[in-house]
Amino acid sequence: MTTYLNAADAAERLHISRPTLYAYVSRGLLAAYLSPDGRGSRYREADVARLADQRSGGRRPRQVVRHALDWGLPVMESAITLIDHGQLFYRGTPAVELAERATLEAVAAHLWQYEEAAAFNAPAPVLPKSWYAALTPLADADIRQRCMALCTLALPALDEAAWRQDSARTARDAGALLRVVFAAMLGRKPDTAPVHLQCQQAWNLDAHAAEAIRVALVLCADHELNASSFAARVVASTGASLGAVVSAGLAALTGGRHGGTTARVEALLSELESERSVATALRRRLDRGDALPGFGHPLYRQADPRAGAILAHLPKTGAVRKRLQTVMDAVAGLTGDGPSVDFALVATRRVLGLPEGSGFGLFAAGRTAGWIAHALEQRAAGQLIRPRAAYVGPMPAAPEAPAGRIIRVR
Repeated sequence: MTTYLNAADAAERLHISRPTLYAYVSRGLLAAYLSPDGRGSRYREADVARLADQRSGGRRPRQVVRHALDWGLPVMESAITLIDHGQLFYRGTPAVELAERATLEAVAAHLWQYEEAAAFNAPAPVLPKSWYAALTPLADADIRQRCMALCTLALPALDEAAWRQDSARTARDAGALLRVVFAAMLGRKPDTAPVHLQCQQAWNLDAHAAEAIRVALVLCADHELNASSFAARVVASTGASLGAVVSAGLAALTGGRHGGTTARVEALLSELESERSVATALRRRLDRGDALPGFGHPLYRQADPRAGAILAHLPKTGAVRKRLQTVMDAVAGLTGDGPSVDFALVATRRVLGLPEGSGFGLFAAGRTAGWIAHALEQRAAGQLIRPRAAYVGPMPAAPEAPAGRIIRVR
């Protein structure tokens, strides 16, 4: 029989407060189940014990390896991005500082270790007419659908060579690839204008909104060895093309536990619009074991610095912004968690009145810079990423001895 703990006992077992327990549920670190009487939540004792074991660090070697893939110890070296003491750095420079002054193109060149002119001074790439014909039916589709179509339509046509031996050609390919991703997101032909200004023109925004988008794109450029960047590195390690690398990153980003979290945030905010008391509605979600997508991040103990910087560049007034602030205040009171970059991207979409799916689109287009950086670094390492699995399935039967052979047992 499954043994359950109430909230007080679970918090005591983990040596945490009740708000922190709620935060663990919100982040998906611990599952909560509605009590039989319908009052409050309960937690499986085995889940609590497992989480306590992870926090204590007292694990056997096989457990250490397994948990290294789940927000655990570093598994490979990289000189691209550092997350340390609640701050994010791109090659040693604070990302928030770069976001105050740099374009995505400048940050991408910094991550790629190329001169910006080498990557972006070339004419805009010209794509085959078949690509535009294939994207025409998607003109009114969700931005997320257009980005996924990019994986099969544009990227293979753009980059046929596995890897360029000429660094100047690779720099131009990387810049062209970034422009193509933005073209797909915006439903336009590739352009040479700074990408945040392309967004401004496509979405008919003012200069302040364009600046907010520039900041969001820079802060989405990379985030260490996240799931999509790891997928990109694995593909890069095989010698596949830059287009294949970006396809892998995009595919991984769509998942609901990664960039697809933006869709879950949108659903949460839409659900809360009909509630008279946001705090009460959120408390009900937590009591029935539902997470609060868009809040808290395992790599930041206090607050996601990307979210704070993005939100700071959005208008402070207006009904939409006030409603979002109400949600943030209510979550902070219940769990102590601040907004993550996913919430900030959805807030950007809603406050600026951008098309549906723009939160994911900005995430994907901005993160393309990081995927390419990881691809280039993995290429330089020259190592195939091929880990081994710890087999836990049924063992094969022992082979039978040949006829007439005597097996001596010692």
